[in-house]
Amino acid sequence: MTVLDAAPSMAPLFARAALTARGRGGSLPDTRLARRGVTVDLAEVAAYARVCRFPLGNALPVTFPHLLGFPLQVALMADRAFPLALPGLVHVRNRIDALRPIGPGEALDLEVWAERFAAHPRGATVDLCASVSAGGAEVWRGRSTYLARGARAPEGAPASDVEVAVGDLPSGTIRWRVPGDAGRRYARVSGDVNPVHLSAVTARAFGFPRAIAHGMWVEARALAALSGRLPDAVTVDVGFRRPLLLPSTVVLATAPAGGGRDLAVRASTTGVDHLLGTVRPL
Repeated sequence: MTVLDAAPSMAPLFARAALTARGRGGSLPDTRLARRGVTVDLAEVAAYARVCRFPLGNALPVTFPHLLGFPLQVALMADRAFPLALPGLVHVRNRIDALRPIGPGEALDLEVWAERFAAHPRGATVDLCASVSAGGAEVWRGRSTYLARGARAPEGAPASDVEVAVGDLPSGTIRWRVPGDAGRRYARVSGDVNPVHLSAVTARAFGFPRAIAHGMWVEARALAALSGRLPDAVTVDVGFRRPLLLPSTVVLATAPAGGGRDLAVRASTTGVDHLLGTVRPL
């Protein structure tokens, strides 16, 4: 395990990943990256809450710990030993287990790694995992599944599982307009400067007609709409379906299920699903 003194800067990592994208392959490295005693900047939490519409309270937004581990995950993927090229990776599923609320003043230990190199009908997937501990006990864990289109998993790899099943949902009653600069606004608070999210010009280089919203912003925005109705210990499992092109108007549909809720974020005019997810007590 490699322990870092500070979070790596992601812009240089994305640049390095682009320059070393060709010729990758092989198996997943067993590298683990960590940070110790991390405390959050309250101004950064407030900025994140504004962008995602979370109310400020005595605990971090349930999706905020993802931001703490994400730079370490990008460092893993940018390294030449990682078998899949970071440019073009598509975030297709995210699972969060929040074991308890995290106070904004707690000292946190972070650890990230990659696992489950799997075969997918359109390529290969890999899971980037993160664990957050406080006082020696795990308090939060996340698993982000990424699809590399056209890639090949090693022989004998398991089949990828990226689908999240939800029950019947209404058409949706909560509507919001997603502005054209939503990707840039989220990039400023998250550090995720993947060019597919920043402008139409940079997104076209990856085959998108316009910039697309960050999947983690869509998830956070949906969960923010449920603030006050989430249990203290919760599992959130979402699948990112069709990209959400910017700007767009979407609706949020939710229904009680399994002691929690099922939810969907959909295009307001076509009903196309951008996100399907489940929220359950842990």
